[in-house]
Amino acid sequence: MIDLKAARNDPARYRAALARKGAADAFDALLEADERWRALVPRIDELRGRTKVKGRPSPEQLAALQGVKEELRAAEEELAAAESARDELALRVPNVPADDVPDGSTEDDVEEIRRVGEPSESEGSREHVEIGRFDMERAARMSGARFGYWIGDTARLSLALYRFALERLDAKGFVTVLPPVLVREDALIGTGAFPSDEANIYELADDGLYLAGTAEIPLASLHAGEILASEQLPLRYVAFSPCFRREAGAAGRDTRGMIRVHQFNKVEQFSFTRPADSLDEHELLLANTEELVRELGLPYRVVVLPAGDISSAAAKTYDVEVWFPSQGRYRETASISNTTDFQARRLGIRHRGEGGLEPVHTLNGTAVVDRMALAILENFEGEVPDALRPLGAPERVTR
Repeated sequence: MIDLKAARNDPARYRAALARKGAADAFDALLEADERWRALVPRIDELRGRTKVKGRPSPEQLAALQGVKEELRAAEEELAAAESARDELALRVPNVPADDVPDGSTEDDVEEIRRVGEPSESEGSREHVEIGRFDMERAARMSGARFGYWIGDTARLSLALYRFALERLDAKGFVTVLPPVLVREDALIGTGAFPSDEANIYELADDGLYLAGTAEIPLASLHAGEILASEQLPLRYVAFSPCFRREAGAAGRDTRGMIRVHQFNKVEQFSFTRPADSLDEHELLLANTEELVRELGLPYRVVVLPAGDISSAAAKTYDVEVWFPSQGRYRETASISNTTDFQARRLGIRHRGEGGLEPVHTLNGTAVVDRMALAILENFEGEVPDALRPLGAPERVTR
């Protein structure tokens, strides 16, 4: 959540920044609720002071004291209700976007940073489902729409891709994690996935658990409630996990092939850093992803997402978009986000800085994802990059 004390001290700046995420009204409601809560605090303090009587009270004082205690009880209930209302509204206010994030909320509003590699011709290019071996019809009979089997060489290609990313990042000092994919509600609230992305999360209601849409969620919660040693920061992790998304609101979008499905696999980077280091850490995570994509030989571009299109938790997000010849366009295959102290405040993750205990900063970034394997199939017509062959991938994917 945002730093409410800082927001009180500079409400105009916060409101203007949050308006770029369409959250000005939510911010106003939070400040109003906070003001109601703050107005009750002096009254509580005053009533508590009146309950302290020196010496043995007289009958008259006891009667008056009983009245004060009743008044205090009612006031404390009112304060608790005001605090609950404020905290509920605080969960609905997103992180403040960074100053260098562009305005807007659509694909046309992204800011392109660079392009690397030469896109291949799109005319006559085959789709990934024509090159690799996928079975969406049998998967649909078993699981419903937007699921698919990866079979044979195609499955071996994807497995090699995950190993490729895990090994490269392990060599850079990232600690490998295989996290749980079932998480409690607190983990989703802590990362900002709830309430903003609630419609896309699968729930197991009988168990009070949810399927994580990204390893970011369990990784962020790895140190929930802890005070991290400053000298150990940054803590860097890389995780492989299956990911699950309902894709609510995506009806009619990318219905062909495996581009937009309910279950996919991903290798995710995650960092806990000192606040002063998070800008540099963001660039490091981006550089790691670019290095992987370049080694695979895929043409790509890097863009900064506009304020209205980044997640609730993010202050700034880079997307790495890989070229898909069959579509004649770049498609998002990796997102790298700096969430500053937003998640750490919710999850209670702190370190001891120069001014005492303060929240750490958290950052996340896709290393590789299934969609990159699809791009490999399309860009190289079934040929497999040299970097993947020692890791169990075939030299060429055949159906």
